[in-house]
Amino acid sequence: MENKDYYKILGVSKDASDEEIKKSYRRTAMQYHPDRNPGDKDAEEKFKVASEAYEVLRDPEKRRIYDDYGIEGLKGTGFTGFRGFEDIFSTFGTYLKTSLVLAQPLKNRVRPRSGADLRYDLKISFYDAAFGKEAEIEIPKAVLCETM
Repeated sequence: MENKDYYKILGVSKDASDEEIKKSYRRTAMQYHPDRNPGDKDAEEKFKVASEAYEVLRDPEKRRIYDDYGIEGLKGTGFTGFRGFEDIFSTFGTYLKTSLVLAQPLKNRVRPRSGADLRYDLKISFYDAAFGKEAEIEIPKAVLCETM
C-alpha cells in the first residue's frame, strides 16, 4: 500500500464526524463513478481510492488504527485495500442500502414478518428423478383468521 491521506482524498478534516465522512464519500463516489465516466481510467482510480478511504474511515477501529499508525498499521488488520470492482461495488452498495433505509420514515420501514418457508417432501424413484417426471402437487398454506 502506498502512503495515502484518506482524509484529504475525501476532503474532510481529521475530526470529521461519521456523517461528514459519509456525505463526502457519497459526493466523491458519485463524481468519479465509472458509469458516469466511461473509459476514464483516472476517474476509475479516484473512485477506487475514495472507496478504499471510506472503507477505512467509516469503521471506528480501522479509523483509530489509521489515525495512530497510518496505512502501515492497517496491514496487521487484514485490510489490503480493494482488489477489484467487486469489492468496491459491494461496499458502495452496502452504503446505498443503509442510506436509503435510514432515509425512509419509520412508518415505511415496518414490514410484515416473513412466514415459514414452504416445503413439500415428494418421494419419487431414482428413474423418475433421472428422466424428469413431472408431478402436480398441492401445497397447504396457512390462512389468516378474520378478526371478530
